[in-house]
Amino acid sequence: MKCSNIMDSLEELSPVSYAEEWDNVGLIVGRKDKEIRKVYIAVDPTDEVIQCAIEVQADMIITHHPLIFRAVKKINSEDFIARRVLRLARHDICYYAMHTNFDVMGMADAAADEIGLKRRSVLSVTYEDDIAKEGFGRIGKLPGVMTLKECAEHVKKCFKLKHVRVYGDLETELETAAICPGSGKSMINDAVMAGADVYITGDIEHHEGLDSVAQGLMVIDAGHYGIEKIFIQYIKEYLRRNFHDLAIYTHRDIEPFVVI
Repeated sequence: MKCSNIMDSLEELSPVSYAEEWDNVGLIVGRKDKEIRKVYIAVDPTDEVIQCAIEVQADMIITHHPLIFRAVKKINSEDFIARRVLRLARHDICYYAMHTNFDVMGMADAAADEIGLKRRSVLSVTYEDDIAKEGFGRIGKLPGVMTLKECAEHVKKCFKLKHVRVYGDLETELETAAICPGSGKSMINDAVMAGADVYITGDIEHHEGLDSVAQGLMVIDAGHYGIEKIFIQYIKEYLRRNFHDLAIYTHRDIEPFVVI
């Protein structure tokens, strides 16, 4: 099938219209008319990801985070982003990103599913019409009342994590949880206003964690990659259902840092 066929399917799942204005989603490098037989899926378009895609002779790379966020005025070997673009072009690999559009239509519900969040709704609404409300994160009821420590263990198990960072009294009992994959510090107030007992997200800094607890909101920081890695399996399964002849490769599940 053509690259455009895969793009159409992915944009039916997560329309680009749901992406934030500052974001850069869609086909970033490559030709829409290229024939695609092999796809490589990852969270980030790193040098390692591109090399792995080259080694399996992938025709297309799909990632969550975009390779290019800001305007690039020169494509040459002096800049690491430009070098990646050159490698993709040299090997005729189409590169496609699904970022905040997937956060809204895909990632939020998938993350809520993982922890068994019930009776849920959108945490931060970014789009609303007569039919539905869409946006970042979800808030709902946990599978049962649990302490903050039990909830942290639950999050670790659901997302297969070695560790999480927790702000708050570990014996605090929780019933309502908000979850926002990636960096969710900008939505702390949304979680407080929505009446969440605990907020599960990533990239929480020192003062934000302390201030959240002061407002009665416990925090479980599962890491930016920790939750968003579900993108890989989600897109793999979606493509398998829709493109039976497509060979699909996925990047290894490994944190981009080491805790010593």
